[in-house]
Amino acid sequence: VIRAKVVGKKLMKDGPFGTMRYTVKQMKYIYTEASESLCGVKLEVNKYQYLITGRVYEGKVYTGLCNWYEKWDRLTLSQRKGLNHRYHLGCGCKIRPCYYLPCFATSKNECIWTDMLSNFGHSGYQAKHYACIQRVEGYCSWYRGWAPPDKTIINATDP
Repeated sequence: VIRAKVVGKKLMKDGPFGTMRYTVKQMKYIYTEASESLCGVKLEVNKYQYLITGRVYEGKVYTGLCNWYEKWDRLTLSQRKGLNHRYHLGCGCKIRPCYYLPCFATSKNECIWTDMLSNFGHSGYQAKHYACIQRVEGYCSWYRGWAPPDKTIINATDP
């Protein structure tokens, strides 16, 4: 998620219909608490590209340990596809963490997030390979897409 100003555009001749390429000027600052004990994050300067999510408060963008931030090259193919094509399909959905069994959705617009059962959270299998999307019938459910299965998980069933 970025905050940016569009400063240019160009029609690219790449395929039967072309692609519009926008040039953007990104915001200059992201704020976080100075200490990890206060939920601040530590990002390495001039070393990595990051995916950083957060919130806007009084015109400033803040991120912290409760937000999703990750080195870009550590994102799975499913996460990159989700950011570009799938996650917006779940804007009407609520992801409900499951900390212990049994877990149940209390409304049709909920997806139950089970990565919390194994304490993996944002780095869990479900977070890395699924997207919670709203189906045509109005129900929300997990969508896996065409990502190849993770061969390190044995006898696992899809959530």
